[in-house]
Amino acid sequence: MDPIILPEPERKGGKSVLEALQLRQTNRYIGSRELSLQVLSNLLWAAFGVNREKASFNKLGRTAPSASNSQEIDLYVALKDGLYLYEAVPHQLTPVKAGDFRMLSGRGSAAVAPVNIFYVADLSRYDLGPDQPDPWIGEPEVQKSYYYTDTGFIAQNVHLFAASHGLATWFHNCRKEMITEEFNLGPNQLILFAQTVGYPK
Repeated sequence: MDPIILPEPERKGGKSVLEALQLRQTNRYIGSRELSLQVLSNLLWAAFGVNREKASFNKLGRTAPSASNSQEIDLYVALKDGLYLYEAVPHQLTPVKAGDFRMLSGRGSAAVAPVNIFYVADLSRYDLGPDQPDPWIGEPEVQKSYYYTDTGFIAQNVHLFAASHGLATWFHNCRKEMITEEFNLGPNQLILFAQTVGYPK
């Protein structure tokens, strides 16, 4: 498997934010029609791409916020030919494993939809050093509140992009134990949820 170099994301077009909010919905009836590489690029950039060169804590800015700009959520993307990790820099899909892992996302149309995004929290991204201004960021329950919230921000970006561009999406649970093993996740990585994206049936 080779990396998928995504084209430059289009930052204009689609419906307005207010129109997208009016159209936002969960749609579990998703077909198998493929997304073009440009649409896939736009989708992943909208989800959690880089939108500015400098943000808090001397890091790049992303399209969704995170606690102390930790950027602790990774997007694992299952396409029909393999599993990839979305890397916002350099905006590409890096191969993880060959094979079709879409069925691990869930039931129904998840197994045939062109794109399934798996949200994985990497707890090692939380800076516990002396310069961290958040005194609670090392506490497990606080971290849990952060990574669940941060996943929600990204998932809503996906929902709004889908509504704006005529796509269907469904945010749901997934087969966590199987995914942890199949994705070779480390001890600091937690699989949280999945989101299925494609064209409506």
